[in-house]
Amino acid sequence: MPLYHDDDQAMLADTASQFMAEEGSIKKQLRHWRDRDCKDGFGHGLWEQMGELGFTGILLDEDDGGLGMGHVEAGIVLEEIGRNLTPSPFLTTSVLAATALKHGSDDLKQRYLPGVVSGKAVYAVAIDEGTKHNPARIKTKAEKSGNGFKLSGQKDFVVHGASSDMLVVAARTSGSDDDADGITLFAVPRDAAGMSHDAVRLVDSSVATHTKFDGVELDGDAVIGEVDGGREILNRVLNAGRIGAAAEGVGVARGAMDMTVDYLKQRKQFGKPIGEFQALQHRAAHLYSEVEIARAVVIKAQQLLDAANENGGSEKAELMVSVAKAKVAKTAGLAVREGVQMHGGIGMTDEYDIGLYMKRDRALQEFLGDAYYHANRVAELSGY
Repeated sequence: MPLYHDDDQAMLADTASQFMAEEGSIKKQLRHWRDRDCKDGFGHGLWEQMGELGFTGILLDEDDGGLGMGHVEAGIVLEEIGRNLTPSPFLTTSVLAATALKHGSDDLKQRYLPGVVSGKAVYAVAIDEGTKHNPARIKTKAEKSGNGFKLSGQKDFVVHGASSDMLVVAARTSGSDDDADGITLFAVPRDAAGMSHDAVRLVDSSVATHTKFDGVELDGDAVIGEVDGGREILNRVLNAGRIGAAAEGVGVARGAMDMTVDYLKQRKQFGKPIGEFQALQHRAAHLYSEVEIARAVVIKAQQLLDAANENGGSEKAELMVSVAKAKVAKTAGLAVREGVQMHGGIGMTDEYDIGLYMKRDRALQEFLGDAYYHANRVAELSGY
């Protein structure tokens, strides 16, 4: 398939680009909520606007009120979110949680999916236990208790955890901590007794939590999918989240690059714009090439993932998702570093937005696995 958008996708990109630039701008959203020390880190009004435009239900089936689109289309929205540093629960709710809930019972879908479509609900996904991403090791336990389960353990860096109406939690229902099998996903409502959140503000001003589960009682209908059969669903959730984060990272790289190129055209030294100096032109050209390569890799991974979801699992899709996540991490890191350096000393000040791109890049790089994690995963999936 061609590594560019078709006409319908281009129309979606135009709509998302205009909306995010106008309503999701850094001044209106990120700086506004950051400077007010907002406990959520994002605006619920903008989230509902995204619901009205249909963005929030992109990955949901039409039978569930969504648009029945795929990861290519979700990535279009995420790229514009990254380009404008728009704080929103799109990645956690409309990508991660929505992917999990698609495998839930009809009751769970009816209970939670309308909130995704309308933009009136916020959901989070609790997977990691520790400072680094390691979904292969899950210690949080869900033990049988009457007709349901009792949940005990802790999840770390749960983005939007304290703001969420429901958490999708990966817990162990059998086996040892490192076993691939024996994982079950649960939909845990925000008012569940025994669940507590220790909120932390991340480097990009978003809010995550260290969430503890102290004997949280859950009914049997809180199970997403089958008991002990959650690993396959979890892998689908992770793939969706990883390629979503990569798409947002491309947006961060593009936003930083565009801002830097504009600065090179405006800033004058020795009587002429610094963009006329060949050394800076070479660096800008190299950065442009890297961003375009990263964008193409992301589109390829999205296409493979969409095809895999239609036709069954695909190791090639999983491989390309990790290739994309690793490549974007390096490219976005280059974009924000070059941006700050070419802005000079003023690039280190909060007055200029370029530093905010660097902060968002750092948070995205760690989310669901950094470049080293995914480079190693590429090697393992390739037989090394």
